[in-house]
Amino acid sequence: MRRELFIDRIRSEDRLWDVIIIGGGATGLGAAVDAASRGFRTVLLEQSDFAAGTSSRSTKLIHGGVRYLRQGNLSLVREALRERSRLFRNAPHLVRNLKFMLPAYSRWERPFYGMGLKAYDLLAGRQSLGKSHLVSRACTLNDLPGIRSGGLRGSVAYHDGQFDDARMAVALARTAVTYGAAVVNHVRVAGLLKAHGRVNGVVARDLETGTEMCVAGHAVVNATGVTVDAIRRMDRPQAPAMVRPSQGIHVVVNRSVYPSRHALLIPRTTDGRVLFAVPWLGRVLLGTTDTPVHETVLEPFPGLAEIEYLINHAAGYLERRITPSDVQGAYAGLRPLVRKSDDQDTAAIARDHVVRISKSGLITVAGGKWTTYRRMAEAAINTATQVGGLEVRPCITRNLPLHGWQPPADEGKTLHRYGSDRSQVEAVIGDVNNGEVRLHPDLPYLRGEVHWAVRHEMARTVSDVLVRRIPLLILHHKAALACTPVVARILAKELGRDEAWIEAQIEAMDRLAAACLPAPYGAQPGTDS
Repeated sequence: MRRELFIDRIRSEDRLWDVIIIGGGATGLGAAVDAASRGFRTVLLEQSDFAAGTSSRSTKLIHGGVRYLRQGNLSLVREALRERSRLFRNAPHLVRNLKFMLPAYSRWERPFYGMGLKAYDLLAGRQSLGKSHLVSRACTLNDLPGIRSGGLRGSVAYHDGQFDDARMAVALARTAVTYGAAVVNHVRVAGLLKAHGRVNGVVARDLETGTEMCVAGHAVVNATGVTVDAIRRMDRPQAPAMVRPSQGIHVVVNRSVYPSRHALLIPRTTDGRVLFAVPWLGRVLLGTTDTPVHETVLEPFPGLAEIEYLINHAAGYLERRITPSDVQGAYAGLRPLVRKSDDQDTAAIARDHVVRISKSGLITVAGGKWTTYRRMAEAAINTATQVGGLEVRPCITRNLPLHGWQPPADEGKTLHRYGSDRSQVEAVIGDVNNGEVRLHPDLPYLRGEVHWAVRHEMARTVSDVLVRRIPLLILHHKAALACTPVVARILAKELGRDEAWIEAQIEAMDRLAAACLPAPYGAQPGTDS
């Protein structure tokens, strides 16, 4: 993917686009794949980076949603399980089967949770990833090293999916491009174009050059997640809020705290949430919180109270208390929950999605979750077909392999996450100076991967690389700070940037890292300890 080629194509286009998509998160990218694979002339505009917001801040799970069973939302669970199965077929290089274990500390818990998970099995049917079953105390202690043993009576095991959300976003972008879409990041929509009271395009500003472009089309899809209301108010300034954002954070801890290869489900917190401890890329993710917020920001950060909330709840299930030295990263995301009533707690709002059409024809899609992104995209493009007066063409994404498709590979191989691109990545690594040198001695990521990210995955900034293409800031806060200067210089060489740009990128990453992990958990910028 070459950003400059897409920018030139958009600027020089003298025909109407069929579908203009605003937003490069899961839903927007999914919509671009859906529209382009139907043969529609498609353009996608993202103001930051692909999946820079909520779509790279998930628990890294492709799942039906066990907690929605408790809410009685069986239709949402059934749809998510169906979409989970499709993702295993369409992106086997990015999705894997993960066993979850739910420990029981009272006599009634095992049979109670066991019955609930049998319902999960029934809803999955032939799409099941493995039958749920009761596990003895001895086997639970063997499978879950680090779990609190006092009072443990056993556990219940079940299966769900795990994935790399940011890498899935790149795969969707590259799939859309394969089918002819023009997708660009770091381009902000500054306004909507209208003719005779109907939305027929957008005014877009290239944030790298400051130049503006008028992009005209038959249908405009607002898929901007928590910022959908800002776009809707470009159409109608008095539009009521559609989304009620909620912040969820995750803490990344050293594997020694919980060295199991299986995920741990904490079934109920003091405020009625479900929490997870999930092994991921050599670390453990603890999450997530659900805190209502009143202001939408592009870069949310974990609060100290939220971090300690997760650590304190994990303490009830782990033998060893998590200390500040165990915490290696943290991240926050804002969920675009669709409003249903003013007094409804965000934790109780289901992850259903909605598609709305304004009087002027602006299409807005909101809500949902990663697992159901494809279904949301299909609904949005079906609507765009009607609103834009486009030829009716069937959706083909139910069985559409995503870019990089290949059978599951050995996870012990560092580059397996690139799927069928692996040999090309290896060629770049071998071709550039110091390509096989690690970015940081404690992690397997290579300098050559940065060159690949710039040349083929449209990385434009240090955070594009170290937060999403290679999730170093998430996995190891201190390591990300240590290798930032090297990454900035590689980017500058690839993009033709000067020394001032390099210094600005280093300063931006220092600020980002400091905000992501507050004291006493994070290292101060400029330190290596």
